[in-house]
Amino acid sequence: MTATRAPRRFNRNAVIAIYRFEVHRALRTLIQSLVTPVITTSLYFIVFGSAIGSRMHSVSGVPYGAFIVPGLIMLALFTESIANASFGIFYPKFTGAIFELLSAPVSPLEIVLGYVGAAASKSIALGLIILATSALFVPLHIMHPAAMIALLLLTATTFSMFGFIIGIWAQGWEQIQLIPALIMTPLTFLGGAFYSIDMLPPAWRTFSLFNPVVYLISAFRWSFYETHDVGIGVSLAFTVGFLAICAGVVAWIFRTGYRLKN
Repeated sequence: MTATRAPRRFNRNAVIAIYRFEVHRALRTLIQSLVTPVITTSLYFIVFGSAIGSRMHSVSGVPYGAFIVPGLIMLALFTESIANASFGIFYPKFTGAIFELLSAPVSPLEIVLGYVGAAASKSIALGLIILATSALFVPLHIMHPAAMIALLLLTATTFSMFGFIIGIWAQGWEQIQLIPALIMTPLTFLGGAFYSIDMLPPAWRTFSLFNPVVYLISAFRWSFYETHDVGIGVSLAFTVGFLAICAGVVAWIFRTGYRLKN
């Protein structure tokens, strides 16, 4: 008579341990993490809010200085989510091995929850800091605060998982910076972060609809001012779809062992 193996229980302690380790790593550079976004946001308001805002008073009925706030938050969220998650998983691989993979009680799901959860938490904190800094420059009115928080969580989780994939894929430090610098930042600037795509000529507006960042910024801006460039349902469907794709890629990585060792 063969004995049946009891189902494995979810290892909550492993997720908490990974999460706390990654958060503590960020806390060691707390001043840099806080001061840098405040200075950068202030510079954006000085350049865009004063120089451009003085000539373009409102966009879609929203004062220009307030209009760019969701775009600024999304720009920081994309960049930091990818950077935090990619560095967090790449560093142990670079130094030898991802030790959590060598620990029998830790499953791939628990590893992803720990790393992605920590990266998303740091990015959300940064987004809230930028939001608070923006309130010092322009009057803000968030019409749908619950939707704003939900979109902040969804976007941070999605791009943290995307960064996790980049960290697994990368074989050197230069590849960690490749996609954020050459792809995500240009897409954000061309995705309506500082303007409405309705202001573009018809041909360029159609071209902009192929930029996935347009949908994310549009949905986030709607939570502030109820103004958007594309439908909210389409934006949510795209974000959830991209999250599902990233989850599928992560599952494939752990199933095949793709580049889990340097």
